[in-house]
Amino acid sequence: MLHLNEFEFAKTLSPKDFAYLQDNARKISIKKESILFYQDDICRDILLLGEGEIELYMYAENDKKIPLYLLNAGEQCIINTSSTISQTPAIGTAQSLSDIEGWLINEKVVKELMHRSPPYLNFVFSLFTIKLDALATLIHDIKFKKLDSRILAWLKSHKTPRVQATHEEIGEALGTSRVVVSRILKDLEKQHLITLHRKEIEIL
Repeated sequence: MLHLNEFEFAKTLSPKDFAYLQDNARKISIKKESILFYQDDICRDILLLGEGEIELYMYAENDKKIPLYLLNAGEQCIINTSSTISQTPAIGTAQSLSDIEGWLINEKVVKELMHRSPPYLNFVFSLFTIKLDALATLIHDIKFKKLDSRILAWLKSHKTPRVQATHEEIGEALGTSRVVVSRILKDLEKQHLITLHRKEIEIL
């Protein structure tokens, strides 16, 4: 697990500001498949993720799940950050995909660090740029990219020739139904791009 001083922004803090962060950060451990906050919640604390993986997603009006992005060790969630700083409802839900560990810092501490430390302020603004780019790519893919290409890209993103996933899980990840995913996977298999196994897909 990453220690506080291993976060990139922490390396730029002055000794006094880092000591302030360390004194006010609360260490936490959360189990796999836990909800950290729901869409429309107002967050009170920001999580600095030291270990594990978190998925951010939102629900459309038809209750269809729309994945937004993944949060990995060493990162800070922009949805969580935005809600905490502005005290406005979160635009998405955060769920742990594994057991996670990290630190919580509350609204007061975050705002004080932003006031005291230009490097931390720059780090927070950079989060918006990075995640907005990711969201823009997601919107572009949903609107313009064919679903078969999106499924192949999702499979290849796992960096392994064999991906363990059900058709329902793929549908949830890409905001579509299991039936549609099954049909497209069959088509991809006929094109000799993949081979379907039980709860596993082999990329050829």
